[in-house]
Amino acid sequence: MYKGYYRERTVRMAGYLQPEDVLEEPEGKKAQDLRSVLVTSVLNLEPLEKDLFRGSHHWVPVTKRLFGGQIVGQALVAAASSVPEEENVHSLHCYFVRAGDPDIPVLYQVERTRDGRSFSVRSVKAIQHGVPILTCQTSFHRNQESPLKHQYTMPTVPFPEDLLSRQELIHKYLKNPKLVEKHRQGLTKILAQDVPIEIKPVNPPDMYEREPQEPRQMFWVRAKGVIGPGDMKLHCCVAAYISDYSFLGTAALPHLNLRMAFMASLDHSMWFHAPFRADDWMLYECESHWAGNSRGLVHGRLWRRDGVLAVTCAQEGVFRVREDPPKSKL
Repeated sequence: MYKGYYRERTVRMAGYLQPEDVLEEPEGKKAQDLRSVLVTSVLNLEPLEKDLFRGSHHWVPVTKRLFGGQIVGQALVAAASSVPEEENVHSLHCYFVRAGDPDIPVLYQVERTRDGRSFSVRSVKAIQHGVPILTCQTSFHRNQESPLKHQYTMPTVPFPEDLLSRQELIHKYLKNPKLVEKHRQGLTKILAQDVPIEIKPVNPPDMYEREPQEPRQMFWVRAKGVIGPGDMKLHCCVAAYISDYSFLGTAALPHLNLRMAFMASLDHSMWFHAPFRADDWMLYECESHWAGNSRGLVHGRLWRRDGVLAVTCAQEGVFRVREDPPKSKL
């Protein structure tokens, strides 16, 4: 199933890589993919002092604000660098307090809140212009086997090999001669973005269908390139990056007939349940049970393709609807 690649692992998650012996290539990965940019660039923090790191940017959304998943993933890298190797993250809770500036790096300051026998707690501030843009609490746990186990059943969906990628779907839409120029330009911009994630939607709707839909979507997702089965801390950081992509938009699906003026994440939480490979396909099941008072709440589950629930996510965001100008009575 796996063969042939070299291994690099993040040394204590402190922001630099060292080559080690041979790793194995995930099934379906192409030789030219090599190392994922999420490892070599996005999550490769520069250590400045003890518990102080600097992170750079790779992909910036069209909103010109930093991608929230990048900030959460980098904050987790900084926190994970300060705990023993045998401890892995089991939960994180973040608040986005300011929009990120894509023109300057982000500083990550770690506070060692508690070191216990089984659990360690870290607090991280992501800082730009001297003020926090994100605060994050993370908890790490030594593995402890227990007979108390259960989980939901994974939804039955087509395998990723049987689905079109988001890029392939866009190419399909662009071939439609009836596509209006405004939408054609928007799709072309999406294709030009260097997003380090592969996505294959399950039952994708028409890209520009504005009919309201159920607040639920599913898609297969994985990091582009090879990460390897090394440090589980690294895969959790990559999953933190991936988990924020296309997540909050689930709450907007029943309201596609409205003109959205603004949408932004307020907080983001994750719980890590089982080992996984972030460079192998996982099913992201997203659903929104509630929206109101200019906010929407979304829950998500990342499933391994063998049916194991790997990660649970939750996020609340703010939604501003553009009011149409009043019609003249004349």
